[in-house]
Amino acid sequence: MFFRFILLVVSSMSFLRSFYVSSCEENCADKPVFTPSSLVVKFGDPTFASCSVCHDCINNLYNIESAEGVQTKNGTTISWTVNRLTQWLTSPMCNYNININNTTVQCCTILPVTVYQPPDDVSISFVDHTGPMFEGQQYTLQCTVENVAPVENLTVTFYRGRTALDQQQSNINNPKKKPVTDVFSLNITLSKEDDGVQYWCEAKLELGPDGPERPPVVTSQNITTTVFYKPQLVGSSHPDPVNVTVGNPLQLSCSAVGNPGPSYAWTTPSESTSTSNGSNLTFNSTTFADEGKYVCYVSNGIGNVTVEFDVDVQDFRREDSSTRLPPTATPTTTTTSTTTTTSTTTTVLNCSTSSLLLHGFIMCFMLLLSALV
Repeated sequence: MFFRFILLVVSSMSFLRSFYVSSCEENCADKPVFTPSSLVVKFGDPTFASCSVCHDCINNLYNIESAEGVQTKNGTTISWTVNRLTQWLTSPMCNYNININNTTVQCCTILPVTVYQPPDDVSISFVDHTGPMFEGQQYTLQCTVENVAPVENLTVTFYRGRTALDQQQSNINNPKKKPVTDVFSLNITLSKEDDGVQYWCEAKLELGPDGPERPPVVTSQNITTTVFYKPQLVGSSHPDPVNVTVGNPLQLSCSAVGNPGPSYAWTTPSESTSTSNGSNLTFNSTTFADEGKYVCYVSNGIGNVTVEFDVDVQDFRREDSSTRLPPTATPTTTTTSTTTTTSTTTTVLNCSTSSLLLHGFIMCFMLLLSALV
């Protein structure tokens, strides 16, 4: 029987409290005032607020209703103190009773309290993929934020190196305000410039002007991308054709970049005296046999590229001699007054022409001797 009585008292108190709350008037002319007007508190931290009520409250009926904390009255001011806030959804209400037209009305003000918790962990990964990736293909980055509250205030930013790629906010509706885990995704298409680049994400709680001076931020680890791409030539283009003087050195080059690192193979027009060192083909001294088409094949399993060289070996000494007129074609200036002078002059020129031959030298000497006699 006593137990039933206790139950009845508790039920009555709950009913009265519900009655007061339901009949609470928040638009009173002289409503209670909280200082500060709102609170942002980290879960488990202490907090404090005060409330000023009316000057002529009925029978001293004024207080702060809250699920935790203690209150201290000092005149018409109530101090509310919590040593360790452990309620995720808390809204302290300061109220007092006032008589309006012989009717008791409860006038109240509710203190907005935001209880937050930074993420326990933030991680980043590629969805359903490990190991190397390929140029031109699309992949999904995933940022997982664990146990954060309130999730409505969460902002996640994806980064490529120091460059922000995208910023997202949570879409979770969490009326209980307790910590939850949320996952954010971003699609990216990789290029060869992404090889070796680091991706990461950042979770930040945007708590407004009442929050900490520095908003709580938790970052993920970095993940480094390995992107496979086909060989691509580097350096300036080669002349076509490649001209070289016989006997001079020559180097043909088809340097390329790729991942995996490319391999090189050469085809030559003949059995040449060149030596190959990967992307370079070297001639210490070119000959006419080295003239022709050379092909460099570059491949790495992802793709390949070829470079062709047309080599023209020239002998400038031969070209210079072909452009000079032969001595017999050199025009001569002679007079027609005496046949003897003309004949003598012609004979001397012919002698000069055949002076390299011993027989011609002897004949020339004998003719010259007879002319003098």
